[in-house]
Amino acid sequence: MSRILITGTSGFIGRQLAQSMVDRHDVVCLSRQHTQVSDAVIYEGDFTEQEALNQMDSHSFDVVIHLAAVTGGCTEADGLRVNVLGAHQVMRYALDRGCRKFVLASSIAAVGFQSVRFRPLQVPIPDEHPCLDRDGYGLSKYLMEEMTRYLSRQCNEVDIINIRLASIAPDDSTPTQRSVGPLTEWALGGLSVMYASDAIRCFTMAAESPHKPGVRIMNAVGSPACAADPVADILRGWYGDDNPNLDLSHYEQPGHEFDPVYDISRIAHEIGFVPERSTLK
Repeated sequence: MSRILITGTSGFIGRQLAQSMVDRHDVVCLSRQHTQVSDAVIYEGDFTEQEALNQMDSHSFDVVIHLAAVTGGCTEADGLRVNVLGAHQVMRYALDRGCRKFVLASSIAAVGFQSVRFRPLQVPIPDEHPCLDRDGYGLSKYLMEEMTRYLSRQCNEVDIINIRLASIAPDDSTPTQRSVGPLTEWALGGLSVMYASDAIRCFTMAAESPHKPGVRIMNAVGSPACAADPVADILRGWYGDDNPNLDLSHYEQPGHEFDPVYDISRIAHEIGFVPERSTLK
C-alpha cells in the first residue's frame, strides 16, 4: 500500500479518482474546495501557496498525482502562474520530502489546437508533437512538461509521467460525434473524447505502474475517434486546402477509418492502458 497525494480532488475527475483508490492506498487529498472522499485524509488550500502545502508536513508520499490546474479559456498569466509555477511548487515540495514518482495531468491541447490557425505536423499526432499554441493554455501545459524535465535532471531517479489527457465526458453522457464541416476552435478536442471511468483507470494505472526513472509524455484519448464520418474526410475538410502535405494515409487503410487523431500506442505499451469505452453510437 502506498501513500498517494492527489491534488484537485474537488474536481470531476479528482474526486472519483481519490474515492476509487482509497481501498488500496493511503490517499491524501488537497483541493481549494472541500472534498468529500470517505477514508481519505483531506486538506483544503491553494496548491500554489506554500502554506497550503505545509499543512501536509506530517506525511511523506510515495506518489503524487497532480490534477489541479486552470483549464482552457484561462488567461495567459493564470496559465503560467498555476499550471507551470504551481505544478513546480507541488513537485518541489514532494521531491524535497522524498517522493520519487509523479503523474501529472497535461492536455492534448498542449499542441495548440485551440486556434483555427493550428495545423498538425503529422497525424496521428505523436505524444511529443511540439507546442504550436497561440492562446496561452496549451503553452502552460507544454511548459509544465518542460519543467518536469528540468526537475528530472536534478534528480535522476525520479519517475515522471505527463498524461496528455483527452476531453472528458461523464459516463452517463453521449458525446456529439464530429462530422465533415467547417474548422472551429478546439476542433480536435471534439474528436478526441474519453469517458471519465477510462480517465480514472488511466491515472490509476500510471500511478501503480513499475518505477521507471525519467520523463514520459503520453497521449491518452478515447478510441475510436468521436466521429460520425471517416477521420480522413473530416481532417481533409479542415486542413486540406492549406496543408496539402498532411499525410492522411493511415486513416485510409481498411479498418483504420475511425482511429484516434492522437497516437495512443505508447501509453498502451508503457503502462498497459487501452480505453474500454467507445464514443461511437
